[in-house]
Amino acid sequence: MAVLDIVHYGDPILNKKCASVKNFEELNGIVDDMFDSMYEEEGIGLAANQVGIDMNLFIIDITHTEEEEETFTFINSEIIGLNGQKTKYQEGCLSLPNIALEVVRPENVILKYQTIDQKWHQNEFSGLMSRAIQHEMDHLNGVFIVDRILKSERIKYQKQLRSLENNTKMKMEVIANQKKFVL
Repeated sequence: MAVLDIVHYGDPILNKKCASVKNFEELNGIVDDMFDSMYEEEGIGLAANQVGIDMNLFIIDITHTEEEEETFTFINSEIIGLNGQKTKYQEGCLSLPNIALEVVRPENVILKYQTIDQKWHQNEFSGLMSRAIQHEMDHLNGVFIVDRILKSERIKYQKQLRSLENNTKMKMEVIANQKKFVL
């Protein structure tokens, strides 16, 4: 098992809709590495594109709360319904370090998804689990929490976002230059 680097704001993979998973055989190692990476960063959810992998896959662990007793792996997920009262809640994001924003989301989500055994499920989730699912599904669809707030609020974080974006671009240039010299 390995800790993967978290991709930050500014990386193009975070702005595109992720591809469906077709090869389930490679998932066990990826899922284990994603859990290690999420725990290392003290997160509660992680989408595959946040570690540079273009696939419709995310994980959630909120076992530290009283809401859930197990961890979840969601594959080829699709939100098929949102309902309940919309509430505002502060959300952080591993791809947006040191930024937490008040985001409004519906209380419940109905999700269609596959598990690692390739079986399809459809369940309704509420509370923190619903919020985490909606957050990770946003990632898989190329949406950030900053895209969910008013422009006037977003302006407050413009400097931090620009700095993250510039740092990400510099890292990507370094990696691209290193690859040029590897034969």
